[in-house]
Amino acid sequence: MRKLLIILLTCIISGQLDAQEKQQGTPLKNVVNTLKERITLEGYLQLGYTYDDLESNKTNTFDIKRAILMTRGKITEKWSCYFMFSLANSPKILEAYTEYHFLPELSVRVGEFKTMYTIENPMSPSVLELINVNSQATNYLAGYNGSDPLYGSQTGRDLGIMIYGDLFKKRFSYKLAIMNGQGINLKDKNNQKDIVGTLMVNPIKVLSFGGSFIKGKGCAVATSDINPDIKAGDNYTRNRWSIGAKLTTKPLDLRTEYLAGKDGQVKSAGYYATASIHAFPNVDIVASYDYFNKNKSTDNKQTNYIAGLQWWFYPKCRLQVQYTYCNRHQGENSNLLQTQIQVRF
Repeated sequence: MRKLLIILLTCIISGQLDAQEKQQGTPLKNVVNTLKERITLEGYLQLGYTYDDLESNKTNTFDIKRAILMTRGKITEKWSCYFMFSLANSPKILEAYTEYHFLPELSVRVGEFKTMYTIENPMSPSVLELINVNSQATNYLAGYNGSDPLYGSQTGRDLGIMIYGDLFKKRFSYKLAIMNGQGINLKDKNNQKDIVGTLMVNPIKVLSFGGSFIKGKGCAVATSDINPDIKAGDNYTRNRWSIGAKLTTKPLDLRTEYLAGKDGQVKSAGYYATASIHAFPNVDIVASYDYFNKNKSTDNKQTNYIAGLQWWFYPKCRLQVQYTYCNRHQGENSNLLQTQIQVRF
């Protein structure tokens, strides 16, 4: 029955387009060309292997890390809509928003999108150097991977409205948003909104530096050993800030940030420096120093030392190999070996 309905619907649409073509004299290929001009479709797939000798959670597995489909619809020259869907693991909507570009200095975006906190979080996993995507601090403070149980795994995204733009011939770039603070695909669970802001200074083409912040109140989705005074469903102060810089040159890409947060009475802080050295044609040497302290009063800290290679064997497609030594102040140290292949269209 379902196949019959699909065939019938296809015939009806084809008949309508054919009738429209005859009545208006508009070739069917013009309709197709118009759709091609107004709708773009992109996607990428990341497949990998992970070996971790952490005694309490040993891992030896192949996995699908990400399978992402993205589409953008151009409504007018200044007005568009965007949709991103994850097909891997638990399929879900990642982004869905519409935006209007009034001027280079002012655009407005409404919907679900990346929280513009830190330099790393708004960046796509398809361009970031680390197989684990972000630093520990970004993963935790931006709610990317669920390492903060109070916030949960939100892939660094939220619902809200944002204004953004470039000022003074792109010397300054700003983003200012009002967001739920609850994460993706969720209504706000309290009457408080998060204020998120970013300001970057671009003195020369290859260098950017600046900071970002989040000020608001969260509603805990679960309990956390790091912050046992906050229970699931409690509202709590959740503030963050960061300061960092990014250098992009032909021989070297370098990104570094200091990040800090306060959840209730618990303070956390971390910093990282990630470098990609373009040592050979299409081959990069990747190195990263990544430190994060989840609770400064109990010294719950970890330092990751990361080294690896990535080979761009085709535009936007790469093969990565990385080794990470995880040095924990509390608990055992471990070795992490990862490989990943990325294909993108």
